[in-house]
Amino acid sequence: MVEAVKGLLISCDIPMAQFIINLNNSMPNAQKFILEILDDTHMFVQPHMAETIQYRVQEFRDSNTFEKPHGVGN
Repeated sequence: MVEAVKGLLISCDIPMAQFIINLNNSMPNAQKFILEILDDTHMFVQPHMAETIQYRVQEFRDSNTFEKPHGVGN
């Protein structure tokens, strides 16, 4: 018998996929959200985690964005 599972397909570059996998691995077993890693850049996740994943990815990007200090190199 075939079992269908509702999920969300994430497509991203390899570094972001690794970030999401590490995020998943940091969660307690009951809260892990990756249903299947399809390849290096695609994964199938629980749909209710979409907002949380987006928030954590944006938080990660914001913390790793270089901004030129004001008044330097004008």
